[in-house]
Amino acid sequence: MNVRDLEYLVALAEYKHFRRAAEACKVSQPTLSGQIRKLEDELNTRLLERTSRKVVFTESGLLLVEQARQVLREIKQFKDMASMQTKEMAGPLHIGVIPTLGPSLMPYITATIAQEFPKIDLFLHEAQTAKLVELLENGKIDCAILQMVAEVESFISVPMFEERLCLAVPATNPLAKESVFEMPNLQGKELLMLEDGHCLRDKTIGYCFAAGATENRHYQATSLETIRNMVAAGFGITLMPELAIPNSCDADIKYIPCINPIPTRQINLVYRPGSPLRQRYERIADAVTKRMLPVLDNLHKK
Repeated sequence: MNVRDLEYLVALAEYKHFRRAAEACKVSQPTLSGQIRKLEDELNTRLLERTSRKVVFTESGLLLVEQARQVLREIKQFKDMASMQTKEMAGPLHIGVIPTLGPSLMPYITATIAQEFPKIDLFLHEAQTAKLVELLENGKIDCAILQMVAEVESFISVPMFEERLCLAVPATNPLAKESVFEMPNLQGKELLMLEDGHCLRDKTIGYCFAAGATENRHYQATSLETIRNMVAAGFGITLMPELAIPNSCDADIKYIPCINPIPTRQINLVYRPGSPLRQRYERIADAVTKRMLPVLDNLHKK
């Protein structure tokens, strides 16, 4: 038995499919299947139900998968400790970012790390919060930058910045004449929302319901870009994160600052408790925050 065998086992449990698990592990399907059989022979335990067309784990298999995950987490922590002793700000670094933040923030993350920590080999992963939490728990990513929600309270959290939300309306909408927008004036209005799974959706719903607004049930978007196109086409209004607002003029959409209250979302970097590389993550968070604060200040002055 070796570490790769445990990685194959965990991948098979995650993907429930031999081919996809093999692709994730960068081996051929026969290689992965053969190693799983060898692992069963070595452990003298059936891990899979061979009569099923699907990948179905036996009860013993499920228990060993969880133990394999724990072993892999321990190995990851061991490697992190070794890295801390030698090259604290060098080597691979896997950062997860939520989709409503990724397109606007990833370029700044990449530029900051390339400039200040050139020995770090950066890997960026974009996924919704629930998936990032899973990846973080399983040691697939080192840290994540996301909106603060209850699901990440078990991790160590480093505050980075607050991002404001602006009201986005079609240029033909009467609201486009406003220079600022009072949030209570949302009462009775419908807003376009992202689909379930996006933490920004929950934040937006909270502000809208507090103001007496409702969700437009006829359409749920998979991305901010889709919502932006819907607004530009005149199909509704929404709350848009300020970092997602294009730098160039958008003739079809008016973005209006909101007040009473100013809607915001808190962006933090989170990592696993007990990680020996906490200083690395906190230096990354600090460097990216310093890069972002002037950008946010300039947006507030517009």
